[in-house]
Amino acid sequence: MGEILVHAGCFVGIILLGYVLRNIGFFAEDDFHVLSKIVVKITLTAAIITNFSGREMETSMLLLMVMGFLFGVFMIGVGAVLYRKRGREHQSFAILNISGCNIGNFAMPFAQGFLGPVGVMAVSLFDCGNSFICMGGSCSVADMVKSGNGKFDFRPIFKRLSKSIPLLTYVFMTILAFCHLSLPQPIIEYAGIIGNANVFMAMLMIGVGFHLSGDREQIGDIVKILSTRYLVGILFALASYFFLPFPLEYRQALVITFLAPIASIAPAFTAELKGDFGLSSAVNSLSILISIVLITVALVVML
Repeated sequence: MGEILVHAGCFVGIILLGYVLRNIGFFAEDDFHVLSKIVVKITLTAAIITNFSGREMETSMLLLMVMGFLFGVFMIGVGAVLYRKRGREHQSFAILNISGCNIGNFAMPFAQGFLGPVGVMAVSLFDCGNSFICMGGSCSVADMVKSGNGKFDFRPIFKRLSKSIPLLTYVFMTILAFCHLSLPQPIIEYAGIIGNANVFMAMLMIGVGFHLSGDREQIGDIVKILSTRYLVGILFALASYFFLPFPLEYRQALVITFLAPIASIAPAFTAELKGDFGLSSAVNSLSILISIVLITVALVVML
């Protein structure tokens, strides 16, 4: 247990480092976007390549992709029901800010640090399905609800997905795994060196981007959204761990994914739909703190 707490404490320490460095002026607030590009397009992609390489995959493991997608769809429904009496504006906000999981920038480093390659593969497969929600699915539904026109547009979703380097890497490496193929060893070693930086870069990025805003009158909305999100997440995590017929490493990975924070892109989509960006940022940042605690407790219990 002590080793897990120390390891998790190091993650928190890196987040605090990023937060402090931003506040003393070492990083500008806009540097978050640069760090985000490095993590998403370089270190995360390299980590995916390294952890998928040489791994064989069973067809049944594709269920993890389906679970990632269905969990997002379920949470969209929860968000719509949660604010059904508050009007379209609030419904739209809840749909965006309660669905989708921050896998690549948050859950993945925990999987790398505690579960190893098999756990990373499981988290990656879940994220394939989750990406359809995070990268435009929830935004399209929220826009449809807010405008009231009843038109769901798939084009923005597929446009975003086609430009998602991690998702394309997931798909490519999954195909290789099913075909029992592997990339050349020099490429794997090169990716391994870069991928080893993913945990540090992702946690540092979270610290640099950590931001609480909004006003005290919105505390009720923050509590309502986060308590609902994590109540559902905990129930899914418990059900996955105790009842699914998957290997232990996959069930442990699912626990981490269901306890992951709200998708980091949610505030950007909220601003795009002219929603309350400050409230969205507060919900997102607080979800990171809650997830750190819940995932650390879960790892202490599971490992």
